[in-house]
Amino acid sequence: MLEIKVAPSILAGDFARMGETVRMLEQNGADYIHCDVMDGNFVPPITFGAQMVEQIRPYTKLPLDCHLMVLRPDTRLEAFAQAGADIVSVHVEECRDRIVQTLRAIRNHGMKAGAVINPDTPVEQLYDCAEAADMLLLMSVHPGWGGQKFIPSTLEKIEKLRSFLVRSGRGELDIEVDGGITEENVRDVISAGANVIVAGSAVFRSADMRATIQRLRGV
Repeated sequence: MLEIKVAPSILAGDFARMGETVRMLEQNGADYIHCDVMDGNFVPPITFGAQMVEQIRPYTKLPLDCHLMVLRPDTRLEAFAQAGADIVSVHVEECRDRIVQTLRAIRNHGMKAGAVINPDTPVEQLYDCAEAADMLLLMSVHPGWGGQKFIPSTLEKIEKLRSFLVRSGRGELDIEVDGGITEENVRDVISAGANVIVAGSAVFRSADMRATIQRLRGV
């Protein structure tokens, strides 16, 4: 059985205290630190880049899980590797026919590689990524803004993806889901086949962060 991991998104944290924020997440039982990198082009908002990753790196030993919602992510890999990123995920929609090449380039920089699709993208577009990826990420909201509600049709996409991975001998591959996950719907997400849970608002608005992170593991 795959280990369930919780990756709180610092998009919902206090940008003025980000070092303290990631340290607090580690102390409260997070498994990864999820970094939503947006360039204002692939998605409307601008958040932060490799410099932020470099600045928070000394504050935690947890893997920094960097989700690049940017144009030409292949041109930014060296910067994230030097900044201390552990996992870099890139969008199929942006990389298109370069996706496998980009995933291999991420690995060549010493990082784990993830492929991401948006809610409107057919899950089958991740199938060709499985051999070159360490993780496959399904967006369960439209990327760009925190606090959106979970899109229920994501559950069927998770099931289809996990079934494909099992049939193809890659059943151990991580499936990450990002967007609108709460204590109320996380069991459905895990039951469908996901094992890496991204949550922002659910963690940062919680009165008991440690208990919330534990419940997001489905226990």
